[in-house]
Amino acid sequence: MVGQLSVTILRLGHRLHRDFRITTHCALVSRALGASGMIFSGDRDDDIIDGIEKVNLSWGGTFLIEYEKEWNKVLKGWKKRGACIVLATMYGINLPDVSERLRIEHKSRDLLLVVGSEKMPSEVFHGSDLNVAVANQPHSEVAAITLILDRIFSGDELKSKFEDSRLRIVPTDKGKVVEEV
Repeated sequence: MVGQLSVTILRLGHRLHRDFRITTHCALVSRALGASGMIFSGDRDDDIIDGIEKVNLSWGGTFLIEYEKEWNKVLKGWKKRGACIVLATMYGINLPDVSERLRIEHKSRDLLLVVGSEKMPSEVFHGSDLNVAVANQPHSEVAAITLILDRIFSGDELKSKFEDSRLRIVPTDKGKVVEEV
């Protein structure tokens, strides 16, 4: 986790037959870019949970991934504890126009960043504190998470070190080098 307070992703509507890779990528980019965890709803998928836990074992960190059948229960719980609910939607305020507000919110309270897979329920649009868009155009939830987290953390998340890693990438101009720690 980068910063003082946490950012957690809520992924709505995971579908077993369709979304394994995209939900996994939502978790991977969230983990790599400073979020403390991801909660997903829709179909339960233990393979995603197991896969991300294996990534944590190999590459370090404490990213938490969990399943909750009732997304609205998660939303209400976070709202009740005073978190800022941020919805990534193409209908929101364009990211460059709201980046500073996101950083200010993150300095004072936890953020729950909501991304969907299916059509977003109207309760989420109206229950969020802030609706954020990436260019007010259709876009991928992975791209939205990436850009929003980068704006919240001002690029500092790219310098994060993950504790307790077994593997580490050695940056190279050509080829690839991975070493055991």
